[in-house]
Amino acid sequence: MGPLAGLVARRLALGLLTLFVVSVIIFLGVSLLPGDVATELLGQSATPATVAALRHSLGLDQPLVARYGIWLGGILQGDFGTSLANGRPIGHLVAARFGNTIFLASVAALISVPLSVGLGLLAALYRGSLLDRTINALTLVSISFPEFFLAYILIVILSMQAGLLPSLATLNEGMGLAEQLHRIALPALTLTLVVIAHMMRMTRASVLGVLGSPFIEMARLKGASPARVIVRHALPNAWAPIINVIVLNLAYLVVGVVVVEVVFVYPGLGQLMVDSVQKRDIPVVQACSLLFAATFVGLNLTADLLSMLANPRLRHAR
Repeated sequence: MGPLAGLVARRLALGLLTLFVVSVIIFLGVSLLPGDVATELLGQSATPATVAALRHSLGLDQPLVARYGIWLGGILQGDFGTSLANGRPIGHLVAARFGNTIFLASVAALISVPLSVGLGLLAALYRGSLLDRTINALTLVSISFPEFFLAYILIVILSMQAGLLPSLATLNEGMGLAEQLHRIALPALTLTLVVIAHMMRMTRASVLGVLGSPFIEMARLKGASPARVIVRHALPNAWAPIINVIVLNLAYLVVGVVVVEVVFVYPGLGQLMVDSVQKRDIPVVQACSLLFAATFVGLNLTADLLSMLANPRLRHAR
């Protein structure tokens, strides 16, 4: 096994260990939620005997360790269990919702990544100018607002006052792609404004860090234009940190959509998790949380691997 393959294997093993620890934390945290699904289903007027019988039929009276073992064993076999609220297989519930979340995150990424890299290059090209200061100020303002506050501002301006975009991002079966993009425009714009600052500032800082290198000075002495120096010479050598922060922000676009989905009533995985918490549907909450955690761990691992591929110095221990 080569050095790179060994490093990848170690990172994969560490990712799996992290995911196992996260699964334990998720199970314990969800188990400590106040309330009980049996009481939620039967109502407050149910007798203790009826509640106890329902808890026994759902397996909620078993020890915590036994319930975790059964849950983890099912997950390893691809079985997320059955929803306690409606009796449907959880795999079917989360599949469509997770697809909607990925769709929203993908649209936001297609907007935010090119825009962030382009603005970062412009800010580096015109360092210290009015354009540079304006880009930095606007992106810092956008990231300073919480997601829900920024979402409500966009709803007031673009939906209620201008009437350009719908305030609710509801999707229906048979809806065309154009209509879907129109419906999710506001949540996608909200996510774009939230993540754009990190990627833009990292692009700017990485490119400016490379501009002091001797080969950049040689390119300038050869008569290369400032734009060509940055795009053709500085950017390819500054990709490692830029790729890392882009992939981490992509992880946020998938995992951090819970608040945005709730504000816009978007039928994604985050909305499903919030609804399941309200119903005390513990298995669904656990499945949603584990999918979010697996996505975040997987994209973090991808960011590490892409950084090593972009920068050979990271492949070897110092």
